[in-house]
Amino acid sequence: MKSRLGRWIIPVLGGIAFVYLLVPIAYIFAFSFNDAGRTNLTWRGFTLANWADPCGAPQICESLGNSLRVGAVATVIATVLGTCIALGLVRYKFRFRNTADLLIILPLATPEVVLGASLLAQFLNLGWNLGFWSVIIAHTVFCMAFVVVTVRARVSSLDPRLEEAAADLYASPMATFWKVTFPLLLPGIVAAALLSFAISFDDFIITNFNSGNFDTFPKFIYVAATRGIPAQANVIGSAMFILALVVVIVGQVLSYRRQKALDAR
Repeated sequence: MKSRLGRWIIPVLGGIAFVYLLVPIAYIFAFSFNDAGRTNLTWRGFTLANWADPCGAPQICESLGNSLRVGAVATVIATVLGTCIALGLVRYKFRFRNTADLLIILPLATPEVVLGASLLAQFLNLGWNLGFWSVIIAHTVFCMAFVVVTVRARVSSLDPRLEEAAADLYASPMATFWKVTFPLLLPGIVAAALLSFAISFDDFIITNFNSGNFDTFPKFIYVAATRGIPAQANVIGSAMFILALVVVIVGQVLSYRRQKALDAR
């Protein structure tokens, strides 16, 4: 009896937790088809008009474009710098390396309110105008920490004998990096970049401190909530979820095919 109960309890609890996680997403997707008026809080009827015109709400596509630009630029900068830092922390021994580790972890452990307020104080002390570039710098600060942690785990798992073999075959350090090290690091770098973009696109607290009059999609949602979030916001949220799901599925399929090809050899 106990073994039978134990065999069922974990799947049931896991299923309940999975449903709990998906309920908000299902709500957003369902209400993206709502024939809403001023508010999108009550169901008024099914319509495809919201999907046909996702930019129908004022400034929604402008804020979405701003979030995409910020996410792309911050991700590129954070990925390049974070990858270099991860390689340096793993491959080289230097004084204060433990201190450097602590400084990398600090943005992850610091509450967003504290980090946002600190960055705002620095921008004001330097006399910077808040806007696109202040948001880029703020996002790069916390995204870079996630990149370092992710890529560092990948660097630590590399077999150094592969690079030694390339050196034995008279490959230069640069050729060894681009033809051996970088391809091996690429899955970790891509994972870090995707995580960085998702965190940047989703961020509200730090952005709200350091953006001034520059609007991003999370800021648009926050302001729109006071007068009723338009159904077009649900359309964009649903589209982003579907896009992320497609990326994950494609990644899993490619990984499965690559592993199958390696096993076939």
